[in-house]
Amino acid sequence: MKTSKLITLVLLSLLIASCSQTEKEPVAVNISSSGQIPYLEKQGTAARLIVDGKPFLMISGELHNSTCGGFEFMRPVWKRMAEKNLNSVIATVSWELIEPEEGRFDFALVDSTITGARQAGLKLALIWFGSWKNSGSVYIPSWVKRDYEKYPRVVDEEGKPLEILSTLGKESEKADAKAYAALMRHIKEVDYDHTVIIMQVENEIGVLDMPGKNPGAARRDFSSAANSAYNGPVPAKLIDYLVQHKEDLFPELRKVWAANGYKTSGTWEQVFGKSTFKPDPKDWQHYSFYTEELFMAWNYAMYVGAVAEAGKAEYPLPIYVNAWLKQPGTRWPGKYPSGGPLPQVIDVWRAAAPAIDFIAPDIYIDEFTWTCEEFMRSGNPLFIPETRGGEAGAARAFFVFGEYSAGCFAPFGIDNPRWEKDDPLDLTYSALRKLEPLILEHQGKGTMRGILIDEKTPVNRFESGDYVIEAKLDSRKLKTTGGIIIQTGPEEFVCTGRALDVFFLPKDNSHRVALDIVDEGTFIDGRWTPERRLNGDETHASTFDGAGLRLPEDRISIQKVSLYKYR
Repeated sequence: MKTSKLITLVLLSLLIASCSQTEKEPVAVNISSSGQIPYLEKQGTAARLIVDGKPFLMISGELHNSTCGGFEFMRPVWKRMAEKNLNSVIATVSWELIEPEEGRFDFALVDSTITGARQAGLKLALIWFGSWKNSGSVYIPSWVKRDYEKYPRVVDEEGKPLEILSTLGKESEKADAKAYAALMRHIKEVDYDHTVIIMQVENEIGVLDMPGKNPGAARRDFSSAANSAYNGPVPAKLIDYLVQHKEDLFPELRKVWAANGYKTSGTWEQVFGKSTFKPDPKDWQHYSFYTEELFMAWNYAMYVGAVAEAGKAEYPLPIYVNAWLKQPGTRWPGKYPSGGPLPQVIDVWRAAAPAIDFIAPDIYIDEFTWTCEEFMRSGNPLFIPETRGGEAGAARAFFVFGEYSAGCFAPFGIDNPRWEKDDPLDLTYSALRKLEPLILEHQGKGTMRGILIDEKTPVNRFESGDYVIEAKLDSRKLKTTGGIIIQTGPEEFVCTGRALDVFFLPKDNSHRVALDIVDEGTFIDGRWTPERRLNGDETHASTFDGAGLRLPEDRISIQKVSLYKYR
């Protein structure tokens, strides 16, 4: 055995041994990486995650919040995840577990998580449960929880303190940034093969108090420090950004700024106006308490941006922040977390937190396509780190990768024993893994479309090249399904999905369209491998205005079709 190989094996053994310790401090192992740090790059309209020099599509799932909170609990989960056709997992790291005493760090659980994912052949996105998780400050260490003076909390309009760290607490920001920087420094030291490819900083942040009697009581922080800041001048850094990006701002932000004369100085209400409030559910898309939301967005973004910047100084992995959505049932700030990274405040986040690469939605609402399109405004890439699974998730996964060139799709609770067997997502993910190289090749080029059929949208109709494509559900038991169509040549398409009729129609009446060849097959290492020729009852004959494919209901089918035109 060569000396270099022996050294590598010894180092690997030390790393695995360090991760298996439950009582002792982990052994520090420095292994230099031979590859490039993961990063984001643009291709057309898409932003792609590059891992070890190659584009990577996160066909993923998010673990439950406390799954990675114990060694023995986590070990059997990795095997289950490897069997679900995922190529990555989103897992958590909590501040309270890595810094139980101020200044003393314990990364044993982090090491165990990285090693478990590596051995299962999975990449990792890690969520930093630092100052906030679902708005609340519940994952902070005890030494932070118990010191209200040094680490102040949000106060609502009625004077009630909330269990939420105030963004105006500079000692809180410093402590969080210090812990996150230590985490990133440690990951750089131990993650020799880039198992960790991206970071989420904090989780669904913002001021929230669901039981509040006054609908606006938690629309912002009303502590004395926050009141002084709200009644003080809008920071010059934000004004400079608004002036520079005036023509491209989110429409509501530009609207309120314009209504107040595009002022370049003044208090928050002088620059953006006094907020309005509409409680009617029919007006759920109205931006109630908008000035207060802008104010909180600035303060959260400044705080989280400082944490992100401290981490990137140690190890510059891509960083995103996720958002609890505005929706019909929680339609004003305080009902959903006020100040979180939502589309209506994305400009504020960009101005205050340049170290954050993009914002990401956690989607549990029926307005799925509307949410995706809102989050893609101003060139923000679509990355879905948390959403529903089941039949809806299986359909939506196809749709977002095909229609929006999404970088990630990850249903929450992927480790739930409920999904060990008969998970509809398993079939979809199996097909996506085979199609991954082709999807990545066509991201952002306008040659790929997604299909999503549900009760609201029973038919999808769109153009691709010289054709109009029409997709319909063909099922007696499914209410929703999805698919992807990729145009690989002037008259050639690859289509995948389940329970779909897909028709290719002429754009005009100058000619008709017919099937030439239809093959069902698969992709192996990115190369098309036909398995059988389809014709007759397995296709839609060209007896009407177009030619069509049948994607069966009982499984996911990948079909390659070539067309021809005639008069």
